[in-house]
Amino acid sequence: MSRVRVSIVGGSGYTGGELARILLFHPQVELTQVASGGHAGQFLHSTHPNLRKLTTLRYCHPDDLTSCDVLFLCLPHGASAGAIERYRGLAPRIIDLSADFRLRSPELYARWYGHEHSVPALLSEAVYGLPELHRAELAEATLVSGTGCSATTAILGLAPLYRAGIVNQQLPLVVEAKFGSSAAGATPGAGSHHPDRSGAVRSFEPTGHRHSAELIQELGLLSHGANLQQTVAFSATAIELVRGILVTAHVFTSERIEEKALWKIYREAYGREPFIRLVKEKTGVYRYPEPKILAGSNFCDIGFEVDADQQRIVVIAALDNLMKGAAGNGVQVLNSMFGWDETVGLSFPGLHPV
Repeated sequence: MSRVRVSIVGGSGYTGGELARILLFHPQVELTQVASGGHAGQFLHSTHPNLRKLTTLRYCHPDDLTSCDVLFLCLPHGASAGAIERYRGLAPRIIDLSADFRLRSPELYARWYGHEHSVPALLSEAVYGLPELHRAELAEATLVSGTGCSATTAILGLAPLYRAGIVNQQLPLVVEAKFGSSAAGATPGAGSHHPDRSGAVRSFEPTGHRHSAELIQELGLLSHGANLQQTVAFSATAIELVRGILVTAHVFTSERIEEKALWKIYREAYGREPFIRLVKEKTGVYRYPEPKILAGSNFCDIGFEVDADQQRIVVIAALDNLMKGAAGNGVQVLNSMFGWDETVGLSFPGLHPV
């Protein structure tokens, strides 16, 4: 059986590099082209030195892309939507890892991105690319969106509670996300300059983070089939970490819940999920999810604590923003679309110590 021909547009960034690293060793895939407007003609290892001696592929210019079976888009916001018809002419299946097609509602998109969507008719067609929530839809999808890295972390941590119907939606959902520096992308800026970033714990978006929209959409679908009406209070903080996101979410319940019942909810939701691990130990340093030990892996670790006095559940979730938050999740989507084992190419467990 011939392998599936896969190409990448926007391959010089961190997400594109991780995609190339995974796909080069995927037994069902042939990585045929990697495009970059600024690096055309150069070897992939010119921007991704970890790929030295692993491939002789050179970047092509995006204008020189030829047809393939699946096309990954790793482009800046707006670029995918602006050229989507051309890209759909090159491949029957598109996995767009930008934010362009994550939201189903044009109104929700305009509210959170500050402008109208350039091709709103496609929003309802695109499948939100989180296999744990939309596996059945992915099998037939021709346009799949990527998922926001912090949104993925929060949604996976919270989804079982909303599906179980135990959240008091009259009270706010409070989410604090701590980001490693790679979440800002490969292009350097004032905020990523080492003397300013080193040692920093910097609140960069205490309100108004766009990933809130994905929580409104996906948690709403789980709880009542429409956008969430509950207030989502999302704050984002940059920390001195290269890879990783840690989300701490505070959920108020409609009635008191015992820890034993909470374990049952999470085990029923994730017992068969290959990339979800429940992390809640009574002793040791790693009692709760820790992004450091997830670097390079496609796992999302989830833990929780019950505050019975306040009818509050504190959910803690962690993942590698470049893997389960981007490229790794994209390959999991690819596996799901073709009916392959979702762990193919993604079995790396992470390193300890790092």
